Amino acid sequence: MITLFGQTFAITDPEVLVLGGAALILLIFLALILRTAGRSATMAEPLMREIGWLAQRVQNLGDGQERLAGGLHHVSEAQAVSQTAMLQVMEQRLAEVSRQMGESLHGTSTRTARSLGELQQRLETIDKAQANIEKLSGNVLSLQDILSNKQTRGAFGEIQLHDIVQKALPKDAYTMQATLSNNRRADCLIHLPQPPGPIVIDAKFPLEAYEAIRRAENPRQAQEAATLMRGAVRQHIRAIAEKYIIEGETADGALMFLPSEAVYAELHSNFPEIVREGFAVKVWIVSPTTCMATLNTMRAVLKDARMREQAGAIRKELALLYADVDRLGTRVENLDRHFVQAAKDIEEIKISSDKATKRARRLDNFDFEEIANTPSTPVIAPSAAE
Repeated sequence: MITLFGQTFAITDPEVLVLGGAALILLIFLALILRTAGRSATMAEPLMREIGWLAQRVQNLGDGQERLAGGLHHVSEAQAVSQTAMLQVMEQRLAEVSRQMGESLHGTSTRTARSLGELQQRLETIDKAQANIEKLSGNVLSLQDILSNKQTRGAFGEIQLHDIVQKALPKDAYTMQATLSNNRRADCLIHLPQPPGPIVIDAKFPLEAYEAIRRAENPRQAQEAATLMRGAVRQHIRAIAEKYIIEGETADGALMFLPSEAVYAELHSNFPEIVREGFAVKVWIVSPTTCMATLNTMRAVLKDARMREQAGAIRKELALLYADVDRLGTRVENLDRHFVQAAKDIEEIKISSDKATKRARRLDNFDFEEIANTPSTPVIAPSAAE
């Protein structure tokens, strides 16, 4: 590095090379001057002019170097300003990119949190569904335990029958667990009027035979299961016909309630002869659906019977109502006559009032001449019109 005129330059800078060349030429000329000092004055004068010209050139070079230094200073300042502006732009861009990345990360985190919340809710729903499934499985197992025992299975059918009857009929139209004259207890006794009379509904559930049919894997097992089903249903039909059809006490028929639509459909699909045997002894097999329809028909019969029972009372009340209406008409006629007589009396009162008003007006005006010219009227007792 070389320092000239308060400025520092590298050796390879063009300004340094130019100044070095000028200095070298000056030294050469000085050497020539010293070597030719003894020459004549004539020869020294041109030399002095050359030296002056060289000095002027050196001065011009110095001025140019100063201008060049100023230009370099301006260039460096402009470069610094440009670098500052570029840094500011880059900082703004970086801040904008950072802000956008922050917003994007915030939105991503928000969406992720929302997705996690929804996932948590779905997991909770799945857990609840799993708990319900486990509870339902427990209920199914409990139902299987109930249905595996004949006594509990009978109670299950009775409860279902009670629920259906309670929804279809009024409370005074039936009796649950009614005891008949033969000391037999019926699951339900419907109090129908004569005819047909009270009818019994008894719940039966041949579940073992039905499950044997469902489990049959070959024709032999299917035949055995069918035989079991026929025997079970025939036994129930005979028991109902013997226990719950009592002449003079109950209707001449009874209902066998099957608390399973599947068993009912199996009987009607594959064992129609059993259903016909029930018809022959007047034991009708019903399912929950057909039982509800039958009970609604019975409800209409009960309503009609009650209407017939009340027909006499209704006719009596209608006769009393007719008498009251006739009496009311007579009294209205009497009142109308009173109104007519009252209107006539009021009209006569108005006539008398008008005559009295005219006479009072004549007396008030002293119209004696008019009174004298008025024909005299005999004084008689006032009539009804006066």
